[in-house]
Amino acid sequence: MNTRLSLTVLVDNTTLTDHDFLGEAGLSFLLETGGKKILFDTGLTGLFLANAERMGTGFSDPDVLVLSHGHIDHTGGLVPLARYLAQRMPDENQQRVPELIAHPRCFWPKEKEGRKNGSVMDEVDAGRHFRVNLSENPVWITENLVFLGQIPRQFAFEQTVPGTRMIQRPDGSREPDQLLDDSALAYRSGDGLVIITGCSHAGICNITEYAREVCGEKGVIDIIGGLHLLSPPPERLERTGMYLGGLSLKGLHACHCTSLPAKIALAAHCPVREAGVGMKLAW
Repeated sequence: MNTRLSLTVLVDNTTLTDHDFLGEAGLSFLLETGGKKILFDTGLTGLFLANAERMGTGFSDPDVLVLSHGHIDHTGGLVPLARYLAQRMPDENQQRVPELIAHPRCFWPKEKEGRKNGSVMDEVDAGRHFRVNLSENPVWITENLVFLGQIPRQFAFEQTVPGTRMIQRPDGSREPDQLLDDSALAYRSGDGLVIITGCSHAGICNITEYAREVCGEKGVIDIIGGLHLLSPPPERLERTGMYLGGLSLKGLHACHCTSLPAKIALAAHCPVREAGVGMKLAW
């Protein structure tokens, strides 16, 4: 039986008008479904905690923490979160420690243009504060909510070159970072899928196609999150718009790493909706 999913935007680059919240160049959502509270990404700093308190979200005891990928604007709040949880659970009751779900490469050191841009917490440190579950394969969090794991790259127009991006393997060797750790969530509602992304480095079309395969459902009603369309090549933007237009979406809540020109272009194909800190949605 389908259950309700609610989503609250705790951190985004922008905030909703007439709300006393702050924004930053990062992303963090709070999801509630199937009796579980799921924190999706932690933003750039501990700002998500302050916003959650102002919203009165009842954030105090998340069951699951999902990291969309290992960049600092999505993992920067890990240390403040660990400190917050330690203060609330001084007895270190392992039954209450949140499960952390991410791709195995999430905590590998990363850099771009010679500057570190990966997680401020490594895998060993994460294991001291969370029950770490690193998986390339889909992980079902509830009956209807799934972490997609590693996203197959099937659309040629969404392929990107690493450029100056580098990643360090556990053996110390370095290689161009193809951002294979970029993942997303998919939720099976009674009306179709809801796709929840961090940055969509894997490509929103690739993510959506894989979500349909994993969930065994073709219909998609909503997409929310970053699309990493800051200054995309015109062909990619047009073909992305055509793909999304073919989904008959009820809403596209593009935020974080999606430029205004990209949103305007996508609006010619599908219903682009406002997004920002303080927004609450339910399916």
